[in-house]
Amino acid sequence: MARVAVVTGGTRGIGRAISIALKERGYNVAANYGSDDKAAEEFSRETGIPVFKFNVADFAACTEGIKAIEAQLGPVEVLVNNAGITRDTTMHRMSFEQWNAVIQTNLSSCFNMSRLVIDGMRDRRFGRIVNIGSINGQAGQYGQVNYAAAKSGIHGFTKALAQEGASRGVTVNAVAPGYVDTEMVRAVPKDVLEKIVARIPVGRLGKADDIARTVLFLVADDADFITGSTLSVNGGQHMY
Repeated sequence: MARVAVVTGGTRGIGRAISIALKERGYNVAANYGSDDKAAEEFSRETGIPVFKFNVADFAACTEGIKAIEAQLGPVEVLVNNAGITRDTTMHRMSFEQWNAVIQTNLSSCFNMSRLVIDGMRDRRFGRIVNIGSINGQAGQYGQVNYAAAKSGIHGFTKALAQEGASRGVTVNAVAPGYVDTEMVRAVPKDVLEKIVARIPVGRLGKADDIARTVLFLVADDADFITGSTLSVNGGQHMY
């Protein structure tokens, strides 16, 4: 039977590319989303991938979300923690709400979702968890103390959970994208974006498919000797 894979934030941007790539590789995919009903409906209609709306920052909502997914598709064997938001501003202007929203959505969601599937993965002695970090969690970024802290936390979370899951057939890895041509990056002012691209050795922004291919590599059944790793997919912009 096809393995069941859940992708959080799985209907837009990088998450969309990951969801589609997993389906094309034969996985039974569930795509989570948080708010944009129209985009989710269009995504599901175009791809045939079922969508599940719940707030990944809320543990109770995740509990109900996983129950709904498993009732429809079966036990979750692959989890891609991709959901993320930005609330950019400098520290001296940042509100607690801006800090907390990013930490809860980007980092606490990894705990919420992983906690709800880890027991089943351990019992079945198979599981794949991939957490989407960021170059800015490795190198930092002006005006992003909340985002950088959350993404850096993901890298530590990955290494610790990988140690816990290794003996039970559960691998846990992270992917750290650089600047990828998504809606979020396209919102950056043109002159700023040109400066960013100028610092990327391969001379272009990343593509969502670049990240999706990396995720496919990490979740494969025969990728069982790769765990606790962070794969940087950034065109050489930051070598970590």
